[in-house]
Amino acid sequence: MIRYSIIAICMFLSACSPINKEFGKSTLSNPAVYFEIPVSDMKRAEIFYETVFGFNFSHEIIHGNEMAMLPFNQDLPGITGALAKGQIYKPSREGVVIYISTFDIQATIERALNHGGKELFPRTKANEYGYVAEIEDSEGNRIGLFESK
Repeated sequence: MIRYSIIAICMFLSACSPINKEFGKSTLSNPAVYFEIPVSDMKRAEIFYETVFGFNFSHEIIHGNEMAMLPFNQDLPGITGALAKGQIYKPSREGVVIYISTFDIQATIERALNHGGKELFPRTKANEYGYVAEIEDSEGNRIGLFESK
């Protein structure tokens, strides 16, 4: 299945330090640094992400757009992002899919279902890396879930 190979390739590549020959320098980090999840109703989306994932948010207005910033600690691996509301942000099941780490995918899916979400792809083994699943959030975005083994 395609999802298995994408996860496996991504996890393999994340362990590498790619060389960007076009610009003549080594990239010493993973290429993704930040994400924004489009929302239509900020309050509803915050309640969904607080309840399903346990996130707390800080709030900012950036370039006229309402942002609910997810937690971030520079000393830990991974990236952070924000829930984003504004004219340019359109929730969608299509396009980029981000994967959020969880200790228990099935429990996360259940919390999502109980708070306006939908299960799009069930918990499925992703080779030796762990498990993946996909949900639709309260705003209609496709969100990937990842549970390490």
